Amino acid sequence: MHEMAIAQGILDIALDNAERHGAKKISRIRLLIGKMTGVEPESLHFCFSALAAGTKASEAELDIVILPLIGCCRDCGREFPIEAMRFFCPACSSAEVEIISGRELRVEYLEVE
Repeated sequence: MHEMAIAQGILDIALDNAERHGAKKISRIRLLIGKMTGVEPESLHFCFSALAAGTKASEAELDIVILPLIGCCRDCGREFPIEAMRFFCPACSSAEVEIISGRELRVEYLEVE
């Protein structure tokens, strides 16, 4: 379950930023998570809640935004959603596809008090 390690990283980032800015409580953490990361939102919520107990983030709400897997064809330049892990351009059938979205895993912002 890699969600536990991810939840620990998120908590570390949130607590570090809260400490640096003198916040007493973290109320919301917005996450951008690409579809290709394989992160299960429910598992991440569970792991985060367990780790955050007793911290400034114990009542924080995780706001998870799942970003779609998007590719760009290096041959014809078309951008397109990649579905069913088919990495072929729908316009020219090229396999020269660059992933431009869908691998993200970052804290976009924190709401603190």
